[in-house]
Amino acid sequence: MGLVYVEMGVAREGGPEQTVRFLIDSGAAYSVLPWRVWHALGLKPKRRLEFTLADGTIIRRRLSDCRFTYQDIDVPGPVVLGERNDAALLGVLTLEGMGLVLNPFERTLKPMRLMLAASP
Repeated sequence: MGLVYVEMGVAREGGPEQTVRFLIDSGAAYSVLPWRVWHALGLKPKRRLEFTLADGTIIRRRLSDCRFTYQDIDVPGPVVLGERNDAALLGVLTLEGMGLVLNPFERTLKPMRLMLAASP
């Protein structure tokens, strides 16, 4: 299909925003911020999770929360605090929180078709 990138703002709650160029990874649940970005934002680790890489290697990474801004959408979400060589990745939890979905054919973000169930 090809790689799809998007520029998005990130910030600590109440802090200044930085623009980051993310690779959209529709196979990743969590978004990842590079080390230099989350340090500059002043994010603090809140917990650790284990992740499995494509080659089967298990790694542990720290998580925090930040604000993601894209066009007129501004939402809080969890973020993996990357280590020095980790790339900026945009995962599906962030996209779903924004009500967006990747259209891989047009290589764009589109609004999701959101549904609610009616109660009987």
